Amino acid sequence: MADKKQEILKELYPEDIYQYSSKLTLGEAEVLQHTRQIIEKELRPVINEYWEKAQFPFEAFYKLADAGIMNNPKLFVGREGETKPSQIYNTFLYYELARFDASIATFYTVHGGLGYNTILIGGNERQIAEFAPKVANFEWQTCFALTEPDHGSDIAGGLATSAKRDGDNWILNGEKRWIGGADTADIVPVFARDVDDGKIKCFIVRKGAEGYHAEPIPRKVALRPVQNGHITMENVVVPESDRLEHINGFKDVAKILVNTRTDVAHIAMGITGGAYVAAVKYVKEREQFGKKVAAYQITQEKLARMLANVTSVIGFSTRLAELMEEGQYEMVNASLAKMNNSLLMRETVALAREVVGGNGITLDTDVSRFFADAEAIYTYEGTHDINALIVGREITGIGSFV
Repeated sequence: MADKKQEILKELYPEDIYQYSSKLTLGEAEVLQHTRQIIEKELRPVINEYWEKAQFPFEAFYKLADAGIMNNPKLFVGREGETKPSQIYNTFLYYELARFDASIATFYTVHGGLGYNTILIGGNERQIAEFAPKVANFEWQTCFALTEPDHGSDIAGGLATSAKRDGDNWILNGEKRWIGGADTADIVPVFARDVDDGKIKCFIVRKGAEGYHAEPIPRKVALRPVQNGHITMENVVVPESDRLEHINGFKDVAKILVNTRTDVAHIAMGITGGAYVAAVKYVKEREQFGKKVAAYQITQEKLARMLANVTSVIGFSTRLAELMEEGQYEMVNASLAKMNNSLLMRETVALAREVVGGNGITLDTDVSRFFADAEAIYTYEGTHDINALIVGREITGIGSFV
């Protein structure tokens, strides 16, 4: 059994030279192997086309449900009764997706991370029973509507979308921005401020709700297939039964963001690995001045730096996953990993662009997608500066946000 797992992981992640992936179970490795097979068969042939035309490959993406990436029984051996797979598996699932393409990983983190965690953390037993299985098997698409046109990093104090209780219903008014999947989701968790007590609450807006309008944001230069939406809500009615009762303030929202910031750290890890793998493939094939580009000393030095970065980010993410599996959900840990992994990601995609040369500005080498998409990952789920200030507050005991 151990030999079979080792064989699978060697095939999947030869760049994991410190063998962090060995912490996966055989069942988890098999699910990731099946995921890779679907990616190569269904998604790789179309990803550049969809990236270029700024559309999401829904049909190909949903083939991932065949692997059961959220609910395959193999993921729950020894975890009977749990609603989510292990944190180590989650780490390498994001690595697998983002190592291929950042937009695919981002769409998944909106659905299987932000949206799903909102339901699990904020919902009561009935709500979890209704929503979670349909999200886990991709029957329903979900997303996460928190940020607004005028409030991103300062959303905790600045959230302006309002919710007014009216008998057994709530009336929502306001705008949300940068909401991935906002125009196609079946259920949208919307965060709004209760006008009576001033607290942030969360409401499930169902597809087709009157007064809910979502338009994709055009002219993006990164994560082009992901349809980030601008939402406008005008007197949207949500029944009290669709209010997630365990979200009653930003501290509850922060519990979701710890998970999500961790997931984005894993996505940065995957982009780092993907850019390295793409660069290695190219320089082994490309000839200049009579020999392979890989044969030059300066190329090998850059590849070595890139591999060091890959090893570092996998180490950060894996250790963070272990802490979370032990129940340590600390924002400072998530912020440190997101900050570090994003920095090393940015350096690695730049090095990949250097060794690939002029051909690296086309979609043919994959490096150009990683290079462009890294800028979005560097910014979302907390900019570098915001995450650094969270870490700085932990170091000094002094908050310096305002």
